[in-house]
Amino acid sequence: MWISPCALRVGLDKYGKDAGLLSVSCMLLISGKLPVMLNVDSPMCMPAAQFAGTVIAHSCASTGRYIGSPSIVIWQPGIYVASHDIFGPGSGSDTTHVFISNDGGQTWEKISQVDGQFWSTLFVQRGALYLMGTSREYGYVTIRRSEDGGRTWSEARDGQSGLLLADGMYHSAPVPVVRHHGRIWRAMEEYTGPRWGAFRAFVMSASEDSDLLNAASWSCTNRVEPNAAWLGGQVGGFLEGNVCTAPDGKLVNLLRVHQPDFHECAARMEIDETAMSLSFDPARGFFTLPGGSKKFTIRWDAVSQAYYALVNAIPGCQPVEGRRPDQVRNHLCLARSADLIRWDVICTILEHPDAVTVGFQYADWQFEGADIIAVVRTAFPERDGSPAHNAHDANWLTFQRIPNFRESL
Repeated sequence: MWISPCALRVGLDKYGKDAGLLSVSCMLLISGKLPVMLNVDSPMCMPAAQFAGTVIAHSCASTGRYIGSPSIVIWQPGIYVASHDIFGPGSGSDTTHVFISNDGGQTWEKISQVDGQFWSTLFVQRGALYLMGTSREYGYVTIRRSEDGGRTWSEARDGQSGLLLADGMYHSAPVPVVRHHGRIWRAMEEYTGPRWGAFRAFVMSASEDSDLLNAASWSCTNRVEPNAAWLGGQVGGFLEGNVCTAPDGKLVNLLRVHQPDFHECAARMEIDETAMSLSFDPARGFFTLPGGSKKFTIRWDAVSQAYYALVNAIPGCQPVEGRRPDQVRNHLCLARSADLIRWDVICTILEHPDAVTVGFQYADWQFEGADIIAVVRTAFPERDGSPAHNAHDANWLTFQRIPNFRESL
């Protein structure tokens, strides 16, 4: 048996209704053979019948090898490239796995494995495919190029071949790469330790015409460190920034905020592209964003003249017993904003009543005509019914299509 792409119907569901089973309808097809869809550890292990989406990769929860950092790009019309890394006590190395779909996301094939690449974003620039992130967990900043759609990759050996920053410990995620005024922009963080959340935010930029593998092509802003006194002493860190062009044409960096209040928020930093500087005003820089304590991806839609984000919002902003807000990831929702400050959750894409072992998280996505295509780090029961390790430690990478997403307005 294999699972087709889900027929996701984005309806006018009222957010905050009681959680039920998955809020998408999934078509199950019976096939005489298994397509090349499942990679990593256990290619014959399929999820439970109510599973939503197309499986790209799987790693059994019992292995201690968890799927992280999903990213997706449209390589050519109808041809997608996706990636993820592996974390957890059984991971053994910092490796990114790369997959391709030649049929609009219906089936997937693993085409390469990139050692020494972690927390990375896929993007396309001038006919080449790039992976940009770190060399390992809290490693150096690295970028690699593929000229053949992700099957082979350059080596990041030195400052001329993709080793961009080798002077500290860096943190990242598959965050957006934005083009603005002839330059490429991407958010990063420096980890200063020793506690998790000790991240200093900054932004990197290079000319679109430059050699992106050359460290000299890149400029960095100053680094902004969080203050534990902000938000009444509740800020535990900010991370995984989204560079966006604001309605006034200026660049901003919108970051996930780690804090214990179930009325979740994000942080907005201002980018001065001329001075290559980053600034933050705590008096007006925090704004309400459902799901803002988890990783989110924001993109601008020129058709509807609005910003969209896939977020792990919490129904009614209500506490979930025994869980911090950043641990509640069992609702994946589509949010919309006209100004990057006021956000509305317009529909629920995936939901499940179990907030402890089920998670639909770290969604990376792209617009494709009237649809959104996404890859989701998914914690969900195994075929035998055994649970994922927890909602954070995903055992599946899934592809989701949200058709006619603008109809939800």
